[in-house]
Amino acid sequence: MSTGAETAVEFDTDLADRLARLRTDRVRLPLRTDEDVVYLRKHVRERAVGIGLSLVDQTKLITAASELARNTIKYGGGGMVYLDKLADGLRQGVSIVFIDAGPGIADLDMALRDGYTTGGGLGLGLGGSKRLVDEFEIDTRFGEGTAIAVVKWKR
Repeated sequence: MSTGAETAVEFDTDLADRLARLRTDRVRLPLRTDEDVVYLRKHVRERAVGIGLSLVDQTKLITAASELARNTIKYGGGGMVYLDKLADGLRQGVSIVFIDAGPGIADLDMALRDGYTTGGGLGLGLGGSKRLVDEFEIDTRFGEGTAIAVVKWKR
């Protein structure tokens, strides 16, 4: 796993605290290497199991987290991820916020379309991740960075 000294992210976004009033626990992790992605997947699985997400919803959340973490590294040059446990009355959820200080997404509408890729892949990353979660929000500014927040609620 990466060290804290190499994980400073300067992109200023409100997404990291948009659900602060519902947060009951937060883990902050670096995203620099494939090892960091594996570590994040482990933590996401633990959170998902901990709140009782179904196996299908666990898989959806872990898949979205893995894709977004890899995008943070590949396109954003690495960054940070905030993994939160949420409680809204009796409803529980998991929130994950990915933040990088990379170049930003020049054309967000295009980037969300299936088949669009700048990296030679299948182009299912952002749009596919959006379909796998209950809430999906992006804050991106060209030349400054990108933050993506996702939430999966226990049904």
